[in-house]
Amino acid sequence: MTGNPTARAALAVLSAALLAGCARAGAGETGHEVVARKPAALPHGYIEGAEELAEPHPRLVISDGGTGTAHLLDLVSGELTAVGAAGGAGVIGGVGGDGRFAYLSALNGTTARVIDGGTWTVDHGDHSHYYRAEARDVGALTGGRPQRVLGDAGVTVVSFSDGTAKVLDRAALEKGDLVETARIRTGGHGSVVPYGEHLLVANAGGMEVRAQDGGLVSRVGASCPEPRGATVTRRGAVFGCADGALLVTVKSGEFTGEKIRYPGKPPKDDRALEFHHRPGSATLAARAGSTGIWVLDVAVRKWRLLRTGPALAVAATGDGSPVLSLTADGVLHAYDAASGDETATAELLAAPLPAGGAAPAIETDRSRAYVSDPAGKAVHEIDYNDDLRRARTFELGFPPAAMVETGR
Repeated sequence: MTGNPTARAALAVLSAALLAGCARAGAGETGHEVVARKPAALPHGYIEGAEELAEPHPRLVISDGGTGTAHLLDLVSGELTAVGAAGGAGVIGGVGGDGRFAYLSALNGTTARVIDGGTWTVDHGDHSHYYRAEARDVGALTGGRPQRVLGDAGVTVVSFSDGTAKVLDRAALEKGDLVETARIRTGGHGSVVPYGEHLLVANAGGMEVRAQDGGLVSRVGASCPEPRGATVTRRGAVFGCADGALLVTVKSGEFTGEKIRYPGKPPKDDRALEFHHRPGSATLAARAGSTGIWVLDVAVRKWRLLRTGPALAVAATGDGSPVLSLTADGVLHAYDAASGDETATAELLAAPLPAGGAAPAIETDRSRAYVSDPAGKAVHEIDYNDDLRRARTFELGFPPAAMVETGR
């Protein structure tokens, strides 16, 4: 290259002119200039079409037990709006959620209505982002009654009562499209859990690790006889088994399993069949048949049986926080998860409970619990850290049949 300053200056001017000409040439017939400059950097956490918030904006998606209409209850404003049908009249159960979307259906139905709650949280480990967008009825999935819904950043898995699980593309779902990327048959009560950018499949043949398209990748060298129930915690994926729970974790791409055995050998009817907990917590609760409540502390790998008698619904509110139980007399109970002592009670539900109708449900977040009251046509907001104080009651005007919280 020449060392002449004048020549270098002329060359720079010529190069700039050529670049400008290329930019203008890119406009072509569209009339839009091709910008030959560095675009402005997008802010951390930016999601197109969503508003980022400074704190969570929780909402409840609730189905009407009489008409089947799905409603959205905004827990900030208290506003109740209809957002779609949940599968026709007589909707009395069948619900799940992945933090943003709710899946509703009739107890004996063959479709699941997908409702975008319009609020969600993105957990980045050391911090979280909170978003709000327009709520909408996305559409319907066929396959029977949904039993369990679990999702991660890539996929959402909907497990149905007919023993199949459908894997939905999460990016497409967020755009309003139901795109099925895989279908897995577990048979019976097998479980499919998205975890570690893979799918964990528990069935009679053992624990499998599959790619998100359903292809077999490897197997976990630990058994889970008669799998029933599953969830995901910060400490790993948890599967309910005949002999306790199987905790699956991943490190450097390798999946391993660890059994957390029941104390003794409980009767089959007292097994933990479904886990209920606050998202992000490692303390889980499950009904123990007519005996009481199972509490599983995943952090210390230990079960505790609370001999409380039968419960309609249970929920763990977080590590070091109460375990909640709702009994048939309409009373909400709080128990210390470590000692098993009852710490508070609250007479809550209208009585008697509706015969043959939907059972009440409990949803929990970091500071509140929400208890549906089908007979009272209401939802009660409970401060579980203040002796089960009733903070608010939302009058719905219809019996809530199914309820799931979004935005947590």
